[in-house]
Parts: sequence; C-alpha cells; structure tokens
Amino acid sequence: MIRALGLALQLLTRLPVPSSPTPPRPEDLGRAVVFFPAVGLLIGVLLAGLSGALDTVDPGVLAALVLAVWVLLTGGLHLDGLADTADAWIGGQGDRERTLAIMKDPRSGPAAIVALVLVLLAKFAALQALLAGGEALYPLLLAPVLGRTAIVLLLITTPYVRPAGLGTPYAQYLPRLSCGALVVLVAVGVVLLLGWPGGVLLAVLGVGFLGFRYWLLARLGGATGDTLGAACELTEAAVLLGMVLLVAVG
Repeated sequence: MIRALGLALQLLTRLPVPSSPTPPRPEDLGRAVVFFPAVGLLIGVLLAGLSGALDTVDPGVLAALVLAVWVLLTGGLHLDGLADTADAWIGGQGDRERTLAIMKDPRSGPAAIVALVLVLLAKFAALQALLAGGEALYPLLLAPVLGRTAIVLLLITTPYVRPAGLGTPYAQYLPRLSCGALVVLVAVGVVLLLGWPGGVLLAVLGVGFLGFRYWLLARLGGATGDTLGAACELTEAAVLLGMVLLVAVG
C-alpha cells in the first residue's frame, strides 16, 4: 500500500518522494490508482493551508499565487494533457488515427494555447471570487480530489486505447471494485460536507463527465493519458466555477 501511494505521488505531483531501488510492477501501478483522490486531497490541503496563511493578501494576488503553486505541485501534468487533447480534437478533423497521432506530437498549436488560457483564467477568476468572499476552503480541498476522482472513474468505465501508452498498466491492472467503491465514497463525502449544494455539484459534474466520455468513445473508442489529464483539469475548473455559483445563490 505504501508503495502504491508513493507511485501515485510520483506520477501526479512533483513532491519529493523516495524512489524504490526496484522498478514497479504493472500491478503496483494499477494499485496506485486507488490513491489518486488521496493525492488530490494532499494537494488541496497544501493549497488551503497556503490560502489560510496568506489570508490578508489581496484576493487577486492570492488567487494568482495559489494557482501558480497548484501548477507547480503537479508539474503541469494535466495541463499538458488538456493542451494535447485540444490540439488533437481540432486538428484531427473527426478522424481517429489523425487525432491520436496529433496527441503524440509534443508541439502545441493555437487550440492548445486557447484551451490552457481559458481553463487557467476560469480557475483564477473563480479562486479570486471565492477568496474575496472567504469561501475558498472547501473548493480548494474538493477540486483536486474530484479532478483525480474523475480520472479514476474514466479508467474504470472507459477502454484505454493506447496498448503501449503511459497509462496502460494503470488501466489494465487497477482494482476495479476498490476504485468503484472509492468513487462512491468520495461522492458521499462531498454530500456530507456540503449538503444539498454538494448533490447539485455532483449532478452537474456527472452530466459533464457523461458528455466527455461520450465524446471520447465517439471519436477514439476510449481514453488516452492525455484525455485523462484533460478530464482532471476540466473537472477542477468546473468545481471552482460551480462553487462560485452555489455560493452566490445559496
């Protein structure tokens, strides 16, 4: 279990984690998926701690700092997936093989840049609003958790289409029953923490997830590592924006 947690931290963050002298087995990588939401919670705790320690700073400046640390903690891993997905979807012009080929291209085109700017702008604006209203604690804790829970849910419900991709061992060897129970546990935790707004938030995220999954199946027949990263980033942005709206109407 400790090895699996360490592997999850190594994959999803840039935190210093001691490496094992022996390479991980595919089964170890699969078990690491169970800890993805826990890694998200750790990221959320660090971000919430930062915002709490600097709560006297101007909300706009603090939002920028929190977002910068957020990106640094993850090494921009999921942002890279979002950029590649956006480029491939536009450039692929509906063709599966062309879409997959563009995803492997390390260069970023206009679609990638636009997608990154829009998502980061949405996160910044939502963070600024939440920090200004003193309502940032729960969103900062939940957004990274739900973003990585979306990855878990996509892995257990959607075929992985790259037979030799980075995410192949994670997709093939993950403990599906444990992952499914974990997704349910996270959902229950959100409702217990937020009450009825949590249920509304999960419903909105669920609709978005189903739409994204349908989109992937229709174009690619499944998911790739890049689309997993895109799912995480889009979910995090949706959580922050959704919390802003729920606070406004609640």
